[in-house]
Amino acid sequence: MRTTKTKVTFRDSFILNRNVGELPGGSYNIEIDEEEILTPGRTGYRRTAIYFFVERDRSTRMISVEPADFESALSRDAEKRACRVSP
Repeated sequence: MRTTKTKVTFRDSFILNRNVGELPGGSYNIEIDEEEILTPGRTGYRRTAIYFFVERDRSTRMISVEPADFESALSRDAEKRACRVSP
């Protein structure tokens, strides 16, 4: 198991999943847990959990998010940006 800490930025308000509700656009610290997958001649990793840290009013809330929900939220944010770009 390995954990990677990084930051992700959403330009607009977004929804991670129906349990969390809408969050404002901005930068968020996240931690990604991955398990090692051993195959002959190669090592790979599979995301098992993503922890999203929401800071508000001097407190931090940690939200566990399924990797697929996180990827969907990122895709929707990217699509919104692409729709705003005019030729």
